[in-house]
Amino acid sequence: MLLLSIVIGERMIPAGEALRTAIGLGGDEYAFTVRQVRLPRVLVGFLAGCGLALSGSILQIITRNPLASPGVIGLNSGAAAAVVAALVLAPGFSMSYLPWIAFSGALVTALAIYQLSWKKGSSPERMLLVGIGISAMAGALITYLLTVGKIFRVSQAFTWMAGSLYGRTWDHFWPLLPWIIALFIILLCYTRHLDLLQLSDGAAVGMGIRLERTRLSLILLSVGLAGSAVSMAGTIAFVGLMAPHMASHLAGTRSLRRLPVAALLGGLIVMTADLLGRTIFTPYEIPVGLITALIGAPYMIALLIRRRAI
Repeated sequence: MLLLSIVIGERMIPAGEALRTAIGLGGDEYAFTVRQVRLPRVLVGFLAGCGLALSGSILQIITRNPLASPGVIGLNSGAAAAVVAALVLAPGFSMSYLPWIAFSGALVTALAIYQLSWKKGSSPERMLLVGIGISAMAGALITYLLTVGKIFRVSQAFTWMAGSLYGRTWDHFWPLLPWIIALFIILLCYTRHLDLLQLSDGAAVGMGIRLERTRLSLILLSVGLAGSAVSMAGTIAFVGLMAPHMASHLAGTRSLRRLPVAALLGGLIVMTADLLGRTIFTPYEIPVGLITALIGAPYMIALLIRRRAI
């Protein structure tokens, strides 16, 4: 899919030439198109998909709910509200600050969810319900900011919120790469904890897990992964819902196997959706977030029907 995304476009490039140019061995004929336009765009999409998928995997495990995802629980909305506020109210900041801005918004959202769901300990059910409410509040704040902002900044924010990878460059890729790699490595250290959290709270505590500390640490990891992805790719819906399910079918429920597969599947979903959005209605372009929503909404309905049948 990475190779196809480089080859296919308004200007078709032979696969061999695209591959050689991508690794720096080709000539100058396709250099700009491959290295400056298509390659950074698809790599940003891949990393964003990885981050959203890993974040969704964490949330589905700690809430023990297969419908949990960064979008449903409100992390995407919190990160989006912070970024939209920065785009509308404080234009001209460096792109390197975007992950920090998105992380701050997602962090405030996560802490609010954790605090409001606390009643003699956190409850997965309460966290999910409170998250839905917080997501609605963040959506209202975004609507207000878009209403009062200047038209040029509002149009930028609208494009970003649609989950578009249009115009993504190496300036978006390099700030995102260390976040995803570092947080993924830290997450792999929690694989045993994630496996035990799939049991009941009592069983996890009986196996030696410090429940609230572990749950809070994992929430912070989920915040970092979702916030960094949203900061560079916008609010791409349903990736954090679909990829963990697909990974569990392919790799089982053991987190050490499931998490890398979920990350790869998340990246694959975003790359595929971006390629479809660029090519279906050429020369017009559909944002990747709309493509994933068209796929993810029926997927979520199917999950709801299946859970009701069970």
